[in-house]
Amino acid sequence: MSFARIEPDKRLIAVLATLEAAGMETTLTADGAKFRQKLQADLKDTDPELRRKIKIFIDQYKRRHPNTTNAETLTPFISMAYTLSPVPDLTDPTRTTDLPGDLLEVLDFAPLVREFYRRALSAKFDEYVKDYQKAGEQLRPSTVEMVSELLEYLHTKPQLTYIEKIKTASSPTKDKKKPLEKIEIRERARRFFIVPEMLAAKGTINFLNIGDDYYAIVPPETDLSASETRRAFLQFVLDPLVLKNAKEISTFREGIRGLLDERRKSNPDISPDVFLAVLRSLVAAADAKEIEFRKTRVGTAQARNKIDRMKTVEEKKAVSAELEAFKKSLADETALQLSEAYEKGAVLAFYFAEQLKGSEDAGFDIASSLRDMILSLNTTKETNRLAQFADARRRSLAAREGRRKNANTEEIIVENPVTKKLLDIDKITQTKNYAQAETELKKLLEANSSESRIYYALGRVASLSAESITDTETRNRRLLDAKVAYENVIRSATTKTDSTLLFLTYVALARLYEYSGDDGYAIKLYETALKFGDATSNAYKEVIAARERLVKEQ
Repeated sequence: MSFARIEPDKRLIAVLATLEAAGMETTLTADGAKFRQKLQADLKDTDPELRRKIKIFIDQYKRRHPNTTNAETLTPFISMAYTLSPVPDLTDPTRTTDLPGDLLEVLDFAPLVREFYRRALSAKFDEYVKDYQKAGEQLRPSTVEMVSELLEYLHTKPQLTYIEKIKTASSPTKDKKKPLEKIEIRERARRFFIVPEMLAAKGTINFLNIGDDYYAIVPPETDLSASETRRAFLQFVLDPLVLKNAKEISTFREGIRGLLDERRKSNPDISPDVFLAVLRSLVAAADAKEIEFRKTRVGTAQARNKIDRMKTVEEKKAVSAELEAFKKSLADETALQLSEAYEKGAVLAFYFAEQLKGSEDAGFDIASSLRDMILSLNTTKETNRLAQFADARRRSLAAREGRRKNANTEEIIVENPVTKKLLDIDKITQTKNYAQAETELKKLLEANSSESRIYYALGRVASLSAESITDTETRNRRLLDAKVAYENVIRSATTKTDSTLLFLTYVALARLYEYSGDDGYAIKLYETALKFGDATSNAYKEVIAARERLVKEQ
């Protein structure tokens, strides 16, 4: 089952498109700007009176919040979108008493959204959704990378269901005895959504948690593996673990509250909620330590390869010294991130970072080891953390400033090189320069022969190139290349291979066999794909439809 679903939200599309009619000039990505131009061209004949009403609402909101940027202005409207019923109705929520004040302030915008959708958007709305779906597909590589890296670091899998025990009572008996108490078991699904939004401000991630559903709203072209989406996904993973250990956390309630009270003296906006502090601390620690761990591992591997090419002892020592300096800079950056989180209320961030450091190579599942981490806590040791890491923080701030002034300065390692290269090659593929894309992928494969994602990319390039070939024999050879590449994905897969990648691979193989006329084997491949897919996604439903169509034709 996929741990992160990538799909646009039609309610959100309608709300932000309505804001565009008011001239909400947020800075967009390149793809977002192109969509804005398309949308504005389509809306040029919109009723001026309707535009005026929309603009009046937004202008009044801005006057009440004069210090809010356009990007910040979007936030309550994004939250409001998720209170509405699905398109096309977009009706208000039946209950509003529990909604936060900033959301209630903009809820009266909903009637304007409904009117704007009906009169200006509905005719081309399906076309817009297709643009959003395309943007979502471009987010898939970095989504897979983000999910894989974080779960591999925590040695765990997300809890995708929540079991709730509810006390119920049977009807009184004839002899008027006290009703019997019963426990009813209810199972709820937990889901994490990546929501591509063409009109979201560039560089801004909005995160919503509504019941058991978690939404990360991201602009197109976002590298999710290096964005705030990481923390949103970590919250999705760690939320139920904190809840499971609530009893153990309660033991340290007074100590944690004391740490929070101290922080609230300088920042009264920090929540006094003890459990929220534990969750935020865990998220901050996991985020910072995973980055340090991954970059250290990749940097060490690169240094070893470099040392092997050095001829003299002095040259090898220089590389080793460079690596040690790099590791120290990573540790300083981690200290800075943890300090910033601590100041915002994650008062156990340093503690959990130390605990995670001890389990990085041991392979302990965070789900099974969190209880021991909590029970080993000594809150008195957490009071002086900012002073303890003050020097590391100063060094990291100075390094940040240096990088800002020298933006072209090359760092030793900033990201997973395979991921970066795959994203670069994907841009070449999008230009339909399939020959160059294939050459680059084969070079990448030479140094990473066990990387399943490269085989999948090779299969995709071969399959796409075959579409434009008119010669039957040549086209069949390219399709055979695609088939071999997809089969190599399956051969190189391990227990840690992302399920979405396997789903896509089996679907691609099924389509190749269907094209060649082997419907029986295509059915089996579609059925295998369904074992890895997300049962609620459109892609999953399309596979079911394809399988049923082939079964009927046999």
